[in-house]
Amino acid sequence: MIARHLEKLIDARMFSGKAILLMGPCQVGKTTLVDAILSRRKEPVLRLNGDEPDVREILADITSQRLRSLIGRNRIVFIDEAQRIANIGLTLKLIVDQIPEVQVIATGSSALELAATIKEPLTGRKFEFFLTPFKFIELVSHHGELDETRLLNERLVMGSYPEIVAAPDRAIERLKLLADSFLYKDLLTLEELKKPQLLEKILRAFALQIGSEVNSAELSRLVGAAIGTVEKYINLLTQAYIIFDLPAYSRNVRNEIRKARKIYFHDNGIRNAVLGNFQPLENRTDVGPLWENYLMSERQKIWANNPTAPSRHFWRTTQQQEIDYIEASVDSLAAFEFKWNPRARAKFPKTYSRAYPESSTQLVSPKTYAEFLRVEGQGIF
Repeated sequence: MIARHLEKLIDARMFSGKAILLMGPCQVGKTTLVDAILSRRKEPVLRLNGDEPDVREILADITSQRLRSLIGRNRIVFIDEAQRIANIGLTLKLIVDQIPEVQVIATGSSALELAATIKEPLTGRKFEFFLTPFKFIELVSHHGELDETRLLNERLVMGSYPEIVAAPDRAIERLKLLADSFLYKDLLTLEELKKPQLLEKILRAFALQIGSEVNSAELSRLVGAAIGTVEKYINLLTQAYIIFDLPAYSRNVRNEIRKARKIYFHDNGIRNAVLGNFQPLENRTDVGPLWENYLMSERQKIWANNPTAPSRHFWRTTQQQEIDYIEASVDSLAAFEFKWNPRARAKFPKTYSRAYPESSTQLVSPKTYAEFLRVEGQGIF
């Protein structure tokens, strides 16, 4: 089993007087991670699954007295797929406030319902973690850096979901099932999504435009929908952990783009499943976008559970001067250019260098990406 870095972070927060929430896409290994933590503990555990109708009925609008009776002598309550339970935030709050000797752990494969229903009730009462597909350094820890870097081409096409990494010979079949699970289990089952074809059009448009700026007006014309509808669907795709956005960086230069954004997928394999394109790299024309999406998603994984993470951006001017990736914090600024060709040279615009002389610059190619994805202090909570 490939060890997850979050395991130690979550274990260290057990019995700290707060609920532990583990969020992330479906099939990313949340239940497996919690099971690994609980397997080493001696406290009795009550396991509940929000996919089961009777569990949803019992936990919805439950009283603290009935909760005590349900929990009994158990010291840990593990609620899987908690987002499917009505008023789950209030239920978790009752456990934290009224039964403080019990540690509650809840997982959610989508932020669509869970985030909305826990935000207010659990203010100051929760530790929230985000589990991603396997990180590069997790795979390196398991396989060794040499073997993992040899699999780079495969990662760019098939991604890093646990079941894909575990069974690469069945990757295409499982990626198609994963993509269907995202779309139909977490999104298209929602009542407010009345146009599944529109959702698929928008997602396909993003898959074809990785690394390009997203213009909602242009996208609405392309898919034949109102801008407000397009924005709602983009928000839902973000909350379902399928895509994330990268805003523009602007501070000093008059002609810097300020309000633009780019869209990336959390996993290359899901992106390719949306397009139905699993051709090897040597037969593809989109290697550059795949490389950019891979590095962006891996960098997102690095900072996912670090409250001191830098803000992430791209940079561009109205004269089309551009830098792929910027990380900005209070005391540092770093600029990165992504090149698939290891012999390519990075060209950082003089406009940027003059405006931000304190910024470091780095070219990230297949020869140097391992260093780019090894960041000290990642995952500190």
